[in-house]
Amino acid sequence: MTKRNRPAFTLFQLLIILAILAILLGLLLPAVQKVRAAAARAQSQNNIKQLVLGLHNYHDTYGMFPPGVDDKHFSAVSRLLPFIEQQNAFNLIDFKKSIDDPANERVRGFNFKVLANPQDPIHQVKPGWGATNFLFNDLVFYHNSKEKIASITDGTSNTIAIGETLKGDGKNQAVDVHRQHVLLKKEDLKNTGPDTGVKYFKENKNIVGDRCASWMDGRFLQGTFNGKLRPNDERPDVSCGGVSGVSALRSYERIVQVGMCDGSVRAVDMKVSHKTWKAAMTPNAGDEIGNDW
Repeated sequence: MTKRNRPAFTLFQLLIILAILAILLGLLLPAVQKVRAAAARAQSQNNIKQLVLGLHNYHDTYGMFPPGVDDKHFSAVSRLLPFIEQQNAFNLIDFKKSIDDPANERVRGFNFKVLANPQDPIHQVKPGWGATNFLFNDLVFYHNSKEKIASITDGTSNTIAIGETLKGDGKNQAVDVHRQHVLLKKEDLKNTGPDTGVKYFKENKNIVGDRCASWMDGRFLQGTFNGKLRPNDERPDVSCGGVSGVSALRSYERIVQVGMCDGSVRAVDMKVSHKTWKAAMTPNAGDEIGNDW
């Protein structure tokens, strides 16, 4: 019986095949990453849409928007829970106690998918606290605010209600203005401007990384922002005791998504002018949004 030799690949041919496969994989991965990024962006957009629609349902029920923060430091989201399909969580909150009271320990640790941007790899900023990727415009949602649609005279389609941002990383080292900001005292607010944080960040002083650490907390850079810095401004955000300060929305993309007071969602290019951005933040200043919007 004649023994047949089966044809086989040479080592050189195998190396050629592996090289071709590596090239194809290299071409495929960026496409896959783009698809994933687009899907995550769409999910974040959908979450913003749910939140702004929840605001309108709240307004229909109570005749006003929820306050941005109250005396117990509860956020607009805390009041909004029944209108974003989280009634059970809402029922667990004791609004007569503060957000850090033991009575609210269980519920404040909840994480809600509707409050997350899938593009942000950081899921929790502070142990025991559920984080968020969305902040409310504190010119509309401020301390004990009771704003109504009728009071937004610049037009609800021209006024930002909610913006997406990146969470802090929980660290106190000045590494990235996307993740860390400067924390000063409440008394420093009167002397705080757009450039205030630059020196502190350079010297690695008063640095915190707790942005968006708690959806339950409505204080500045936890539940609210004021947009005094344009999106992704190279200067760091500054919080003065959680009362106010200067802030930007942060993103690793060329755009940042915002929810308008009329319920629509927009993708804003990072090149938007300061004038246009300011006009989009103010609800009744009489200023107009520019053509770069």
